[in-house]
Amino acid sequence: MATTQALRSDPKHEPDPQPRRFTVVRSVHRLERSVELCECMIDIAAALYNVSGRDLRHPGRSSHPVARVRQIAMYVAHVVLGLSMNEVGRGFGRDRTTVLHACHLVEDMREDQDFDRIIAMTERVASAALRNRGGAY
Repeated sequence: MATTQALRSDPKHEPDPQPRRFTVVRSVHRLERSVELCECMIDIAAALYNVSGRDLRHPGRSSHPVARVRQIAMYVAHVVLGLSMNEVGRGFGRDRTTVLHACHLVEDMREDQDFDRIIAMTERVASAALRNRGGAY
């Protein structure tokens, strides 16, 4: 304990830079992983809802049907894949507040039983398809 205390008070002792580097590498890896998961989720949503993946990835405004499918995909990426709203936003090329809006919208629409069944099916497909990709789910 005395040795550790002495090293902390010694101005010549510099902390090992390895922990900082490890944190940065982990952050970059997590960002890459979340973008990859979002790309997969976009492909899944495009296939399930017969919408162009290109349209879902378009950075600007989209038609109502395309925007709705994107909102569902963002919701599932957040809820099922366990990605933060910031991560989902980056993966979809949107802001976290857009993801927040999408999640609230989908949650509100789930009160409709038919819509809820569609979302539940989307959640099951995403969970099964991305089961071995790691993550919080």
